[in-house]
Amino acid sequence: MNKKAHRIAAEVKADIIRRVKEEGIPVAQAAKDHGIHETTIYGWMGAGIQVAPSWAELTKVQKQNRELLELVGELTLRLSASQKKS
Repeated sequence: MNKKAHRIAAEVKADIIRRVKEEGIPVAQAAKDHGIHETTIYGWMGAGIQVAPSWAELTKVQKQNRELLELVGELTLRLSASQKKS
C-alpha cells in the first residue's frame, strides 16, 4: 500500500506552530485538529521553520533596541565628558 505524502501549506504550518507556542495549546490537540501526527509538528518545531515573529515579539525587540540605544548614547556622553576633563 502506497502512502501519498500530503503537503501542508507553509501558512498552515506557521499557524499551527503559532497556536502551540503563543496560545499554549497542546501539540496533541493541534495535531488532532488538523489531522496530522504529533511527531510531524514536533519535527517542524525542531527544524526551526521560518515563522514571522509575532507582534508581541517584534514590539519587545523594538523596545529593547530603543533602551540599548539610549544606554549607548548615555555612555558615549559620559565618556566624552570624562575625556574633556582630562
